[in-house]
Amino acid sequence: MLTREKLERLIADMESDRVERTISTDNTDKFSQAVCAFANDYPNHRQPGYLLIGVKDKTGDLSGLNVTDQLLQNLGALRSAGNILPIPALTVSRFDFGSFGQLAVVEVQPSDLPPVRYKGQVWIRVGPRKAVASEQEERILSEKRASLLTTFDTTPLREAGIADLSMRLFDEYRQQTISAEVIATNHRTTEEKLASLRCFDLKANVPTVAGILLFGNDPRFFLPGAYVQFLKFPGTAMTERPDDELAVSGDLRTVIETIRQKIVAHNTVALQQGEGFREKNVPDYPEWALREFFHNAVMHRNYQSTMPIRFYWFSDRIEIQNSGGLYGEVTRETLEKQNSYRNPVLAETMRSMDYVNRYGYGIQRARSMLRDNGNPAPEFEIDDKVFLVIIRRRPE
Repeated sequence: MLTREKLERLIADMESDRVERTISTDNTDKFSQAVCAFANDYPNHRQPGYLLIGVKDKTGDLSGLNVTDQLLQNLGALRSAGNILPIPALTVSRFDFGSFGQLAVVEVQPSDLPPVRYKGQVWIRVGPRKAVASEQEERILSEKRASLLTTFDTTPLREAGIADLSMRLFDEYRQQTISAEVIATNHRTTEEKLASLRCFDLKANVPTVAGILLFGNDPRFFLPGAYVQFLKFPGTAMTERPDDELAVSGDLRTVIETIRQKIVAHNTVALQQGEGFREKNVPDYPEWALREFFHNAVMHRNYQSTMPIRFYWFSDRIEIQNSGGLYGEVTRETLEKQNSYRNPVLAETMRSMDYVNRYGYGIQRARSMLRDNGNPAPEFEIDDKVFLVIIRRRPE
């Protein structure tokens, strides 16, 4: 925890590469670049970096700032906006120095998944200033990640090789993720390009689990549970023969788009009297609510399990179930307010592909769409191994 005494020392240390000072209150690009650089921790301090808002850069004097609640909210939103990937771990606080003014302090923890990018560029600290990382500096960050692996999706898949990846899919994704300026000056090998996005382990010389899930030609060959079991039943029980069934497998985009097509095909839309003499289309389920819950299952499931994601469509409800209960610091009480990512590389990719609108708000957003459409609230059944959401059909 940052104390008042420690903060005063940070303000006074004009040469520290763990501190950035500014008097700006609305320069989101500058704030985000600083957060990105501190998260990359290129000097390898393994200590937090601090963005101090309300301090003059050259003198270290306080500017007399009044830190509003809106400013603190804007700073906190740097984490969830999805422009800094992987998601940085940061906290925001306010310190009062009486007549000298207030400070807004953003404390940024070093990432276990470097390189971290802001809008496709990798920022690092070079002495007391920040800069865009060179190719060699990016490689060092990628190699550092190998010693900090903490999640299954970043582990090397030793049975696989680079031939098991679709480079066409990877290149398409890279165009979305990396800035055009960086790509234009790129001299990396194919392996280094993959490694920079956590899809390849340079030390083991094999793809990572994330690489196979995202761009693999046949992910299910290496990860038997990496598919979706889709079943559409005519009634309310599984005892009847399904109207439609499919085992959906393949790379991430193929899986997500195939389920989207199933949702569109089976989601009945009725005409309902609207305002005046106008009629409006009202679906049994709001499409994006179903997609939010499904994307959540893809992003948070335990890919070490051989159980597929189950998408079961009944006449009165839809059930989406995935292996892996709540993860990290998330509890039942904080399910809609807090997020920990079992698969941070998948989460980053889904945000870059626009399948995730904003981190930490998916369930809230889906609940709101269900309410607006006239559906009951979603129901959750969660234990330490399985996460199940039940979405009831809109009443007639």
